Amino acid sequence: MKDYIPELSEIRMVQRAPDGPLPFSQSDLAYIADILADMDKTFGLKSFSDIVPGEWSARALIRQLIEWWRTLDPVTEAERDAYNRLPGSIRLIDTVSTWVEEQASRRRSQAD
Repeated sequence: MKDYIPELSEIRMVQRAPDGPLPFSQSDLAYIADILADMDKTFGLKSFSDIVPGEWSARALIRQLIEWWRTLDPVTEAERDAYNRLPGSIRLIDTVSTWVEEQASRRRSQAD
């Protein structure tokens, strides 16, 4: 793995994500679980394999996916395939995090 310095956009994505789970659709849950399984299988990583899909801390999950994206150096075709799916999962988590944040803001403003 390579060393890296996080970019500001990456730091903001991690900060925006909640410490708890996000309300992913079933297809989004399956998509992320599949990517994590691919990362486990191709790179031998076991970060989230013992956590029930959907129970992940969104913040820990996005932080780990960003770290893998920035530090792993895929060699085999299987590794490249799994690695190339990371940006989509990162964007998905960030999109759902932003949506949750906007919904909470909307509820707060309606309560005032």
